[in-house]
Amino acid sequence: MDKWDKKRKDIGNRLARIEGQVRGIQRQLENGADCEAIAAQMSATRRAMDKAFFTMMSCAMSQEIEKHTQLSDEMAAGVEDISRILAKYS
Repeated sequence: MDKWDKKRKDIGNRLARIEGQVRGIQRQLENGADCEAIAAQMSATRRAMDKAFFTMMSCAMSQEIEKHTQLSDEMAAGVEDISRILAKYS
């Protein structure tokens, strides 16, 4: 099993939750919910998407590095840290 298989599965699960959030936003719009409440849900959905994106970027960085050198556990942890920091402040 590829070491990114678990991350891909986690991202798939995250995207399924995001899909549910988007459907919820659509229901809010249809039901005339308060604009601020809708905006709050949109913000949460965007944040979830950003986290999924940075997880994929972590995977992409690792794959690119591995094309040129063997990725040590320390290097992999560094890539993870960078991804976590980017997601935190995005």
